[in-house]
Amino acid sequence: MWGGLALEIERRFLVSGGEWRRHSLWQARLRQGYLSRPSDGLTVRVRTSEPLQGGAAEQAWLTLKAPPPAQCGSAGTEAPGQPLSRLEFEYSIPPADAEALLALTDQQLVKCRHGLDLAGGDWVLDVFEGASAPLVVAEVELAHPDQSVELPAWCVRELTGRRDLSNAALAARPLARWSEAERRELLAGL
Repeated sequence: MWGGLALEIERRFLVSGGEWRRHSLWQARLRQGYLSRPSDGLTVRVRTSEPLQGGAAEQAWLTLKAPPPAQCGSAGTEAPGQPLSRLEFEYSIPPADAEALLALTDQQLVKCRHGLDLAGGDWVLDVFEGASAPLVVAEVELAHPDQSVELPAWCVRELTGRRDLSNAALAARPLARWSEAERRELLAGL
């Protein structure tokens, strides 16, 4: 929270190999659709979560994300290695409502999310399916922007601030629609 506002502070990393699997505590299949993605940075997302292993019952949320207000100081920084901060408001909704909203969206993605047992923040790892496979991205939510993070060796490249790799961007333009050169540059060395 920042002055009463819900502030998400996270860093994102490209993942190589399968060593991360030994840190997986739970997994769920997420479907996300974007109802709004205007150029001012406000996104409205609907998400469902179907537990696959170690999770709760099916759940659904409506989420609004926006750039932080100017008074948040360094929040909103997008330089590599610096956390990306933004406002995030998330509300539980009935799964049936989420399904109805998903039916209204043209831009969707599916991924398998794993909760990880790593220290230093709230870690999750997403294995993208369909048109954005074979992308694997780890995220860590931080308590404050200057929090240090000990990275596992399989986090091979910082992706924080790469708007083309946000979930909203991948729903609109999945990896399969990237040029061969763009995919090769992103996935080089994996």
